[in-house]
Amino acid sequence: MDRAPLYVYHAHQDDPKKCTARRMSKFGLATMYERAGKLPSGAILLDPTAGHAISPADRMLSKKGIVVLDCTWGEVERVFPLLKSKRMQGRALPYLLAANPVNYGRPFMLSSAEAFVAALYILGYREQAGEVAGKFRWGDTFLTLNREPLEAYAAAKDSADVILVQRDFMPD
Repeated sequence: MDRAPLYVYHAHQDDPKKCTARRMSKFGLATMYERAGKLPSGAILLDPTAGHAISPADRMLSKKGIVVLDCTWGEVERVFPLLKSKRMQGRALPYLLAANPVNYGRPFMLSSAEAFVAALYILGYREQAGEVAGKFRWGDTFLTLNREPLEAYAAAKDSADVILVQRDFMPD
């Protein structure tokens, strides 16, 4: 099975019992780092402030890995500049709804696991996305809740196309 390596920069800012990145690491689904210097250069960094949306055109970049920053939402602006210095390719996830118990139904407020599932699905790693989702009680709910947009984003040709498609799913 074709797989994308998954990496987490873990900032130790969340409740360990609710940390999806720790659970993924425990099951061998992602490699967790506590120092940004250990993360692979050239990988895709899932960054909500990035100028490009993740798209199927990024599949070759994903061979170097997909990186998620695991920190509180309030710390994102402070921590992302540290990671951008690693020459990673920043990509934003398009409009999706969270299914995790903390942010259920809120757009863009995805857990680390949901971010990985979405990126993997859009990049064409559907089996791997299902494997990650399967480790969480709400994983299937995330896929069901976002099935139409995920299918549409996965069919897009590039970032610009994803942005156009996204408009169909965002409320007015």
